[in-house]
Amino acid sequence: MHINKSMKKKVLKISFQGALGSYSHQASTKFFKDPLVVPCDSFEEAIETVRKGKADKAILPVDNSTYGRVADIHSLLPASKLFITAEYFLPVDICMLGTKSSSLKTVTTATSHPVLLGQCKRFLKINNIKPTSGYDTAGSARLISEENNQFKGALASKIAAQIYGLKILQANVQDNKDNTTRFLVMEKKPKKLINQQKKIITSIVFQVRNIPAALYKAMGGFATNNVNMIKLESYMLGGSFEATQFFVDIQGHPLDGSVKRALDELFYFTNKLDIIGVYKQSSFRDKYS
Repeated sequence: MHINKSMKKKVLKISFQGALGSYSHQASTKFFKDPLVVPCDSFEEAIETVRKGKADKAILPVDNSTYGRVADIHSLLPASKLFITAEYFLPVDICMLGTKSSSLKTVTTATSHPVLLGQCKRFLKINNIKPTSGYDTAGSARLISEENNQFKGALASKIAAQIYGLKILQANVQDNKDNTTRFLVMEKKPKKLINQQKKIITSIVFQVRNIPAALYKAMGGFATNNVNMIKLESYMLGGSFEATQFFVDIQGHPLDGSVKRALDELFYFTNKLDIIGVYKQSSFRDKYS
């Protein structure tokens, strides 16, 4: 039987930061159906992989409900030349992993990414386990597997335990049982959404003009036009204490009357304003609305 190559289903390639078994890997397989995953050593590499066409999309963690924002991500987004096309919330089940011969009584150190270590302080203190910073979660699991030392453990996912042949010494060791990480899906082209669709998020990056009360005046347009702002982050530019860039998530489409008026007012008080994403709000948010 002749198979038309054009009829073959394209396999979606997803890049992420971390090794196989990382939470970004887990988010990729949860959000996308049977993706071809492309692990990368850094967030920059994950972004560049999409820009060069070696992956269709990147999935990047931006916030954690316990730890806060993921360092460096927000400063990378504007320069990435990619667009946010979706958000995904992953409940994070952190496991204490060890070698086959280890137990909670033998393990004295736990290696993981600093973000994960910060989410398990209570567990580590109760079990008298010393936290040790690693490059990433799955990479830490791989290292512990290679060293095969019963006194050393790793904090990582269940999928990492399976991939690297480690034993789950205890699951759900995170301090906050509702521990969740928000991921953003990034692509070369923006998603086209009509403004009639409900529950849309618009992500914006801007720099305010150097005039008194510029930020206060810029933000005023959202209040007067009844536009709900669900996220506001600031960070320094180029190592300067004077140049500040802001990352904002608002509810609504840019062409909605109220949102358009708010953006017009914001534009007046900025040196630079870019819309870097218009996408559907995740249903995960409904449980808090």
